[in-house]
Amino acid sequence: MGFVSSAFRARPLTQVSVAGRRLRGRGLAIVQTAVAALVAWYLSVLLLPDPTPLFACIATVIAIGATHGAHRQRALHLVAGVVTGLLVADVIIHFIGSGAPQLAVMVVLAMSVAVLLGGSELVISEAAVSAMLLMMAAPAGFSPNRILEAMIGGAVALAVVMLSSPDPVLPVSRAAQAVLGQLGGALERTAAALARRDAGRARAALEDARGIEALLRELDAALATSRETVRTAPGRFGDRASVDRYDRSVGQIDLAVRNTRVLARHSLRAIRAGEPPVELRDAVADLAGAVWALAAAYEEPERAERARSLAAAAARRATAIGAGGGLASAEVAAPVRSAAVDLMRAAELVAGAPDDLPTEEHLLAAERPTEEHFLAVEGPTDEHLVAAA
Repeated sequence: MGFVSSAFRARPLTQVSVAGRRLRGRGLAIVQTAVAALVAWYLSVLLLPDPTPLFACIATVIAIGATHGAHRQRALHLVAGVVTGLLVADVIIHFIGSGAPQLAVMVVLAMSVAVLLGGSELVISEAAVSAMLLMMAAPAGFSPNRILEAMIGGAVALAVVMLSSPDPVLPVSRAAQAVLGQLGGALERTAAALARRDAGRARAALEDARGIEALLRELDAALATSRETVRTAPGRFGDRASVDRYDRSVGQIDLAVRNTRVLARHSLRAIRAGEPPVELRDAVADLAGAVWALAAAYEEPERAERARSLAAAAARRATAIGAGGGLASAEVAAPVRSAAVDLMRAAELVAGAPDDLPTEEHLLAAERPTEEHFLAVEGPTDEHLVAAA
């Protein structure tokens, strides 16, 4: 009983510590929002005749929020939404007065105007909020000061975000490594399935490959935020090169993922038909090795050459086997070659930034590996593939 009671006494402490960690994670954003609202208030009082610039503070808080995102775009959209809502509210109050029915009409019109103008979801919702605030806070009518207050609030929000931006490389790195990690795992499982003629492993590899699509969307979202940060935040200009490495190569990684899905699907089909091209396991294993080398190259660009070399070896193995094998071998070899070329191009983009990517033929002709070269990039043995799966 004593042990149970002590355990129950310990639970609130654990919950408090979890809540404390959550607060610490958001603490900086909360403080930034409060400081920005205060600055917007005093700046509006200094520049405008309104002694209570409520709209400046509201604009600042909504634009910054307590989260990280595309802050500049949100602030600009916010100002557009505020202006739209205020103008519509002014017309409604002027012609039909204020009250509950007018409030409903005001919300419909403000949101409709924002939609017709092609506004984002933030513009549409803020138009309605601003219209309602005008009716509740100032039923006497419209004042141009409120538009100026919204603009001051948006400008203050932009300034605060630009001066204190989060690390733009870390979220992109995590998202990219998640994509490459699952891509490499899917390729390793496919190689193991070919080695063992195991339809279960091939099916699992196909599911892994399909699951990368959601991770790619997360990577695209992280890149969009990081691109804006390194272009607008003076303190983050030095991170442009790191973000650019991810940005210019993500298209090729996307193509490699698509070809990996095709590869896994053809491998599963061949295994179920009893015609698995077992000899292609080494080519697929080379592809997996190229993915792991590419993942490391984002932090150490000199390792991109290793990724390029492994991908080239995979392409050449697949080309040779596809030409001399049966229909099943040719079907599996084709996406191996395509994925290899995608990874080679991605490696080139990570290592530098060529104006024109080399063609597939040029990439594959650039290296004419000897027997020693194939031994140097030899994939794992059958036993290793089986154990890895």
